[in-house]
Amino acid sequence: MLRNKPEPTRRWLDLAPGDPVIVIAGKDKGKQGEVLRTLPDQHKIVVKGVNLLKRHTKAGQRRGGVQVAQGGIVDFEAPLDYSNVMLVCPSCGRPTRTKHIVLESGARALVCRNCGEPYERVRKTEAQ
Repeated sequence: MLRNKPEPTRRWLDLAPGDPVIVIAGKDKGKQGEVLRTLPDQHKIVVKGVNLLKRHTKAGQRRGGVQVAQGGIVDFEAPLDYSNVMLVCPSCGRPTRTKHIVLESGARALVCRNCGEPYERVRKTEAQ
């Protein structure tokens, strides 16, 4: 690790878990999915059903803090680079870049570049 260079500033990711996205580059180009988790320090996100890889596990091996009793081939979603996906606007249904604005209340919001509607995140509530 070089010590004479400053640490690069980490960029805040505009996507959050639950946001609908479409892949715009790579082997899964054109696939749509939902963001499962973000990895801002690596500039990557994990999308449900996209970038599926196979992991071969031995029986009784620990993988990711979970004890795997049965061995075999396990499919899992690998992280994608953040630049390879675009947010899908819920109002117009098109992939879009986003614009940041400050509302009258002082809160920040994302706005769709195609239709101009503010992006509202749909929060999932757990069924009781």
